[in-house]
Amino acid sequence: MTSASTIENRLAARVRPLFGAPALRLVALLALCSAYIQGPLTKIFDFGGAIAEMNHFGLYPAPFFAIAVIVFELAASAMVLSGFFRWLAALALAAFTLAATFVALRFWELAPGQERLMATNAFFEHLGLAGAFLIVAWQDLHERRSHQP
Repeated sequence: MTSASTIENRLAARVRPLFGAPALRLVALLALCSAYIQGPLTKIFDFGGAIAEMNHFGLYPAPFFAIAVIVFELAASAMVLSGFFRWLAALALAAFTLAATFVALRFWELAPGQERLMATNAFFEHLGLAGAFLIVAWQDLHERRSHQP
């Protein structure tokens, strides 16, 4: 074992009690799902704005898509947080995030400037979110495999 891996193992042993705690995992999952909880709540309290958003992105009939997005995001977030089919909900949120990103953040169509820079940053942040959901799904499936009889 190299000295670097020995140091890494010692450091990991020291932080494991905090970062390996179930409560921290729940906080991390809540943070990951926060946009998928806040977004639908905003849509519920401003349904006219939700319909306008769907119209803006060319999703018709707008009321149907607004309701579908609200129900999907809240249900999938609840599944990720509760652990009920966590892997499936995480995969669904990853796919939804990728699809929404390619619909809403087409930075390559914008003229160079501040708006394009902001859209580019948001695009790659959303790719990161999708990646995080893929990791959640991978870990959940891995844990289920290791707990099989």
